[in-house]
Amino acid sequence: MSETASKAPGAPDANRWKALVFIALAQLMVVLDATIVNIALPSAQQDLGISDGNRQWVVTAYALAFGGLLLFGGRIADLWGRKRTFVLGLAGFAAASALGGAATNEAMMFGSRALQGVFGALLAPAALSLLAVMFTDAKERAKAFGIYGAIAGGGGAVGLILGGFLTEYLDWRWTFFVNIPFAIVAAAGAWFVIREPEGSRNRSPLDIPGVILSTLGLVALVYGFTRAESDGWSDSVTVGMFVASAVLLLAFVLVEAKVKAPLLPLRVVTERNRGGVYLSLGLAIIAMFGLFLFLTYYLQIVKGYSPVKTGFAFLPMIAGMITGSTQIGTRLMTRVAPRLLMGPGFLVAALGMLLLTQLEIDTSYAAVLLPAMLLLGLGMGTAFMPAMSLSTQGVEPRDAGIASAMVNTSQQVGGAIGTALLNTIAASATTSYIADHIAGATSRSQQQLVQLEGMVEGYTSAIWFAVGILVVAAAIAVTFVNAGRPGGTTVTGGAAEHAGDELPVPVIAH
Repeated sequence: MSETASKAPGAPDANRWKALVFIALAQLMVVLDATIVNIALPSAQQDLGISDGNRQWVVTAYALAFGGLLLFGGRIADLWGRKRTFVLGLAGFAAASALGGAATNEAMMFGSRALQGVFGALLAPAALSLLAVMFTDAKERAKAFGIYGAIAGGGGAVGLILGGFLTEYLDWRWTFFVNIPFAIVAAAGAWFVIREPEGSRNRSPLDIPGVILSTLGLVALVYGFTRAESDGWSDSVTVGMFVASAVLLLAFVLVEAKVKAPLLPLRVVTERNRGGVYLSLGLAIIAMFGLFLFLTYYLQIVKGYSPVKTGFAFLPMIAGMITGSTQIGTRLMTRVAPRLLMGPGFLVAALGMLLLTQLEIDTSYAAVLLPAMLLLGLGMGTAFMPAMSLSTQGVEPRDAGIASAMVNTSQQVGGAIGTALLNTIAASATTSYIADHIAGATSRSQQQLVQLEGMVEGYTSAIWFAVGILVVAAAIAVTFVNAGRPGGTTVTGGAAEHAGDELPVPVIAH
């Protein structure tokens, strides 16, 4: 073991809290980017002459590259070192953002979005795994992951506000350029402040078959759901993508079970706590992604809010997430078992979602939307925090990058599934409502009213499904996650040494 790795227990990196600032800044940039571009999309589409059919590629190009390469990015972080991968990811993300902001045609735009996805796939797992190896004391870890969880959850809504301001008062191009200062500050800070613990790299040779199979399998899966949204579930290409994805991912699992140095060691996902976290988080993201989309449309099209006003309307959700994450989650995490935060957290969010099934054209913001968003934020913030921490807790340092990549993968795939699945449900409910009611609408204003009612009917139908999905996520969290309450102490250096260089984190009870 190296000198640094065997230093006295209880003497963690002195700069860890400064490092957290830069890691959180980078995470905020990646999360912001996911929603900020959605607000700018109509303006960018018009300026660059992108057709309605191709419009989805602004979102899809990013999702495919990001979702497909996350496992590879996590493994690269373990191999090259997390700090180096983190800084490289930031530099590449900034360059790709500059290219997107300067785009003169659709090809340049789609290419820049794919590049953002590639560098995001390096950046996201490196950020989370840096936290995992730097914060080893249970109480400190709870605080650090509370801040990280609040940003991961609330950043999307901040993106809506910032996207609204930039699009309305400046230009859509600034939704890309705004990433550059974030990336420069985070990269410079990380370079000077982060000291990665030594002896935590995984220098095994890269599992090339695993990289190819996992990347192609995840790309096929994400593209299958994206395609289902635009072309329907029975479309031959959609079905082909799902079949190809199943075959490729099954082959990936078989390869990983046999190779000497797997890309994704199966021990990372078969441990029941981590498996439960990945599954419940993925389901919760399905529900959340669909909701962001529907509420944005509801507020802008049905209620006639401006982009900026829409962004501000999401503020209670951010407040709820920050409170749930930093006040409830962080304070209780060292006192109660994680499942007692995750299960009830998802149920509180489901309660908020249940309120939103009451949406109508003239629903009052203060009476329904405000309390619903507060409950959603509180529930998600409370559940996300222990989930993020548990996903990398007890993992060997050499697997920290890949374990972090799995969290991001479950969220990314969950997002793609959520958007496609809930959109499809909403669209079919809207179509059947309009078909049933349009005959009775004689004047133009009555027909417009029926169409708006149809849209709201579609949203509420999809939100009912989201309620069910959150209840299932709560059940999975309570059933699978059986880790005990993390102790307030760290494992001693000697114990960690004998455990094959394992992280000095609280031991998980099995």
